[in-house]
Amino acid sequence: MALTVIIAAMLAVDLLLHRDNHVVGLREAGIWSGIWITAGLAFGVLLWGWQGSTAGTAYYASYLIEKTLSIDNVFVFALIFTYFAVPASYQHKVLFWGVVGALGFRLVFIFAGAELLRTFFWTAYIFGAFLIYTGYQMAFRHDRKVQPERNPVVRLIRWILPTDAHYHDGRFITRKNGKLRVTLLFVVLVSIEASDLIFAVDSIAAILAITTDTFVLWSANAFAILGLRSLYFLLAGLLRRFKHLHYGLAVLLVFAGVKLILAETKVGKLPIPLTLGVIVGTIAGSIVWSLLSSRRAARPLPGSAGRDGHP
Repeated sequence: MALTVIIAAMLAVDLLLHRDNHVVGLREAGIWSGIWITAGLAFGVLLWGWQGSTAGTAYYASYLIEKTLSIDNVFVFALIFTYFAVPASYQHKVLFWGVVGALGFRLVFIFAGAELLRTFFWTAYIFGAFLIYTGYQMAFRHDRKVQPERNPVVRLIRWILPTDAHYHDGRFITRKNGKLRVTLLFVVLVSIEASDLIFAVDSIAAILAITTDTFVLWSANAFAILGLRSLYFLLAGLLRRFKHLHYGLAVLLVFAGVKLILAETKVGKLPIPLTLGVIVGTIAGSIVWSLLSSRRAARPLPGSAGRDGHP
């Protein structure tokens, strides 16, 4: 209960400080990303001192997985904003309410998933197989285009609710000819929530491989998601440099799936420190690989100088 109050208070402060529609710059995004990450890491220290090293290590492992997988959300959010041509000044508002919805979805998924694993051990095999398949999809089918207009949730909204294909100064609802209509910005919000719902299934299944302690899972998830809005504005222009990061994310999903399945065999649960090491090593390795590849691609080819008559 206390954690929910803290999260609500932090969201209220965020909403109060960003209540106007404005373009979020790199400096502002960097400051807020630092604030949210510091808050998440600091909570882990408190949890470590309060409940011990097992809970603390599980929290940090879950936090890292959720934070890393949320980077992939940024790719999709950027595509959705580009597809709907959302003005930069309205994007922060959509992402704020998107984060609120994401927290609600994840709360439901965490408690439902943990209860399933406790009650029916065989669901671990289903979750594990799902994660392995998702990892394969991410590694080898990552370049598929996102088509928001084909999302069944978005199509359902447009079919049920009268929709106005304009942004109307950043409002979600407007009145036209005496009738209420949802604006295009509302449709964008639904697209963001629908895509995050898919990511939530992946990420919750992955962190359930670490622990079924719902408090640890919820706190790690909440602090990772709280900074998603500022993370988007910080990384949206830099993601091209991490072109191999999705391979690292795929490895983590497959690892989580295998770990979940092994937990129900004679092997048992893998040590959490080992899990944390695999997470950190995989993330670092994929980022270094991406940066080295970008640097090699930027170098001129041997003998290319002077081909156009220039030295």
